[in-house]
Amino acid sequence: MSQFTTEEFKRKLDDIHDFPTLYMFKFIVTEDKKSAVKALFPSSELNYKPSSKGKYTSVTAKVMIQSSDHVIDVYKEAQKIEGIIAL
Repeated sequence: MSQFTTEEFKRKLDDIHDFPTLYMFKFIVTEDKKSAVKALFPSSELNYKPSSKGKYTSVTAKVMIQSSDHVIDVYKEAQKIEGIIAL
């Protein structure tokens, strides 16, 4: 999200999506941070894919999102997780 301002990102989300919508979040974290990502989506099923050496894990969540503000809120919470990479 660093390449966009929050307002630009919100505008792009609103242009692309009709909310509410099923939105896909994808993050890369170290193995020990998987539970922190799970905490962002307590009632959602997540898909995990470990890297070839097992040091990192790709985490994908498909979540019903009500608004672009909700998407931004999730990314802001995710930024609090040390070392997280949002895709």
